[in-house]
Amino acid sequence: MAIEANQIVSIEYEVKDGDKVVDSNVGGEALVFMFGKGQIIPGLENGIVNMGIGDKGDILVKPEDAYGEYNAEATQEVPADQFAGIELDLGMTLYGQGEDGGTVQVTVKELKGETVVIDFNHPLAGKELMFSVAINNVRDASAEEAMTGIPAENKPAEGESCGTGCGCH
Repeated sequence: MAIEANQIVSIEYEVKDGDKVVDSNVGGEALVFMFGKGQIIPGLENGIVNMGIGDKGDILVKPEDAYGEYNAEATQEVPADQFAGIELDLGMTLYGQGEDGGTVQVTVKELKGETVVIDFNHPLAGKELMFSVAINNVRDASAEEAMTGIPAENKPAEGESCGTGCGCH
């Protein structure tokens, strides 16, 4: 039976870029999300739609269905003094605040002495990814989950904040 929009899905996964494991929750906490809400990359969501509880499979996800194609123009050269107090290394991931106030992730692409080239592409942009997935559970969402889009498993414990600054504690 196909997984339907607004159902809560729990998966265990390992994702590889070639032979390199780039992310995994195997043996850890399952990834729980509401299907059809864009909470996981489209290629993975499309790949599991016809799977059921207990099913396992490998899903190859193309860049356009994952983190997008690599955009060579999504780099910026900035003065090195903007990183005062930070020991920069090539490939290092940094987080900052974007113009819209949201969090921006960048990668140090090049160190040029007085300037630093940062890359705004997601580190997995332009890559074909192989997901090995196991479906742990599929269930209908509660009324509250359907309204908020947040599975009960992902809600912070009483008195805790979700860390988004939304004041939900």
